[in-house]
Amino acid sequence: MRSRILALLGLCAGLLPGLSPASAQIRFSLVNNTGQVIEQVYVSPSRSSNLGPDVLGANVLPAGSSSWIVPGFGDCVLDVRVVFQGGRSEERRQMNACSLSRIVWGGGGGGGDPSFQFVNQGGMTVNELYISLSSDQSWGRDRLGNGTLAPGNGFWVALPSGKVCTVDIRVVYADGRASERRGVETCSVQTVNFR
Repeated sequence: MRSRILALLGLCAGLLPGLSPASAQIRFSLVNNTGQVIEQVYVSPSRSSNLGPDVLGANVLPAGSSSWIVPGFGDCVLDVRVVFQGGRSEERRQMNACSLSRIVWGGGGGGGDPSFQFVNQGGMTVNELYISLSSDQSWGRDRLGNGTLAPGNGFWVALPSGKVCTVDIRVVYADGRASERRGVETCSVQTVNFR
């Protein structure tokens, strides 16, 4: 009986706001490998159209530096917009911050970082997205989980840094049709447009 009560209390504690494991993990390093100063960074839940405040405040992120970002919300799926000196901006949408520890701006991260922004240019909704290092033996999990990716939308794919810079990509569209690309080099690019 006592073990049942303790298990129930543990379950209830996991449901309380601020105590969930997912919200404790939302922290990442924003790395600026662009060669330009980043003057503003906006982080918001993907479900929201409100960008929220500039998380750098009065600070800037010089080229070659990084900063820890701790969003003030518990959503795992988020959008990030950076504004460079001079006013040009870039966005990354629908990134799962609970499964990554850093977001690199500039050249796919350089230094052997195969992470990239996958953009659906196929004209049809993607229901499943599989991306693995070319050295892996299996596709692994569907990176979209329960979500989908509409045409024109992007999804940040965080991959481990190392010596492997080629990935294999498989998508399954809403009509059940599948498409694959193998040996895609991503360390020198920031975005992969998939048709």
